[in-house]
Amino acid sequence: MSVAFRREGDDEHLEPKFELPIPAGPNLVTARGLAQIDDKVAALEAALAGAEDETEIAALKRDLRYWHTRQTTAERMAEPDGSRVAFGTTVKFTLNGQQRAITIVGGDEADPAAGLLAFSAPLSRAMMGSEVGDLIDFAGNADAIEILAITVAGA
Repeated sequence: MSVAFRREGDDEHLEPKFELPIPAGPNLVTARGLAQIDDKVAALEAALAGAEDETEIAALKRDLRYWHTRQTTAERMAEPDGSRVAFGTTVKFTLNGQQRAITIVGGDEADPAAGLLAFSAPLSRAMMGSEVGDLIDFAGNADAIEILAITVAGA
């Protein structure tokens, strides 16, 4: 019989199971971001305690390994003073003539649709260290961003 028609077992046809990738760089978090990580770990541990299906247990354990790693590597940043754009600040600015606002947070807390942008995002990096009134080059455009206001997130 040809090798093409031989089947060793069902496992060889399953999708491979990979670990969730840990983002490169520091794991900076706000107080809110650290609380979200702690809540995620607690929820996964509770779900794992009640799980019975082997596939579900394996997926929960994989997710729990990821979130435990994020929890142990988290570096809580000190609250900024609000004088300059920094991690944990909310920035009101104009970009190409449109007024916007973002809060600069850690990667796990980021949700661009909700205005939470990771500190590693190009827009965040471009504005870091700026003050109110500064004009910043962005995406190859001179003076594309104007900083209008800076507040400490949650304040």
